[in-house]
Amino acid sequence: MKEYSRINCEVHDGYELACMRNAIHEISWQQDGETHNEQLRFLDLDCSNKEEHLIAENREGKKFRIRLDMITSTLPY
Repeated sequence: MKEYSRINCEVHDGYELACMRNAIHEISWQQDGETHNEQLRFLDLDCSNKEEHLIAENREGKKFRIRLDMITSTLPY
């Protein structure tokens, strides 16, 4: 996987707000050379190993840990 690239502060703030609201959004991201698209509930942000990740879950309760710089969709705010 490529080296982590920091995201724009305004975009990061949008993810924080979505997590605080437990918002549900349709998002797309790249992982392991594949494009994923799913409706997820935003739960938390995690920073480890100098990378930031979105912690989210789908309707079935499956948890996802998505690197923020790999998300290709935008939030509505």
